[in-house]
Amino acid sequence: MQHRRLGRSDLSIAPLAFGGNVFGWSVDEKRSFELLDQFVDAGFNLIDTADVYSAWAPGNRGGESETIIGKWLKQSGKRDRVLIATKVAKWVEHKGLAPLNIQQAVEGSLKRLQTDHIDLYQAHEDDASVPLHETLGAFARLIEQGKVRVIGASNYGADRFAEALDVSARHNLPRYESLQPEYNLMVRGDYEKYLEPLVTKEQVGVINYYALASGFLSGKYRSETDLGKSAARAAAVRKFLNPRGMGVLAALDDVAKTHRATPSQVALAWLMARPSITAPIASATSAEQLNDLIGAARLQLSATEIAQLDAASA
Repeated sequence: MQHRRLGRSDLSIAPLAFGGNVFGWSVDEKRSFELLDQFVDAGFNLIDTADVYSAWAPGNRGGESETIIGKWLKQSGKRDRVLIATKVAKWVEHKGLAPLNIQQAVEGSLKRLQTDHIDLYQAHEDDASVPLHETLGAFARLIEQGKVRVIGASNYGADRFAEALDVSARHNLPRYESLQPEYNLMVRGDYEKYLEPLVTKEQVGVINYYALASGFLSGKYRSETDLGKSAARAAAVRKFLNPRGMGVLAALDDVAKTHRATPSQVALAWLMARPSITAPIASATSAEQLNDLIGAARLQLSATEIAQLDAASA
């Protein structure tokens, strides 16, 4: 499997990342271990999580995903086979990007993950109340201390991300080597218009989330009746139940039939084929779902098929 360099960093990643938001929420510890083993044994290596995952689940307070990943790392002995990406800024316990908060937050993440370093440490969202040079300076100290290898950002607008890159260059500080935006066949506008030209020019890696549009691109939700399959997905998916959404599903079905693949695999393969995308992030809650996602890395779409999907989702 061909790995891809993340930005200008020395991190080399397989073309699909596992989204750890499900650990401790819709997937228990035992199943999480099984999925992580399956993912890594299939040749993939990037696991993305955050300190806040999964605080939204009843009975949780945050930190559950990192804790499960940490237990798996210790039990499996596979730390040297994976890259761990986590985030700071959204959790109420460590809100924002002030230097002291970042320093405290990383210690908690390292403890839960049971590791001495984080491969990719990301600002989960922008914090306009803190000067960028202070935030980047805090990240620089973590890199100097050997606690973090590379830094990235999530949910930044193009102007603010460009400013962050400029501040890094002017102050000789580490730069964000990756960006984590929302991007998929149903949500294209902001990324393609504003962010993609910037990351392409600056050679920044992209690990996009909601790669399957909250499950809509799997093809499981094609009507209001189908929304009953998942109460958790209903609100996020309902907005795609329109003529454009149905057109995208029809195009996915058509391409999938040609390759004897699934709509999910085609949607992910479309992302993997885009030059600016390093690796889409996708989650699974069962071995069958994960096997489906893994199959996307073996799927090669033709230029005609990519154009067909582009047109349907335009």
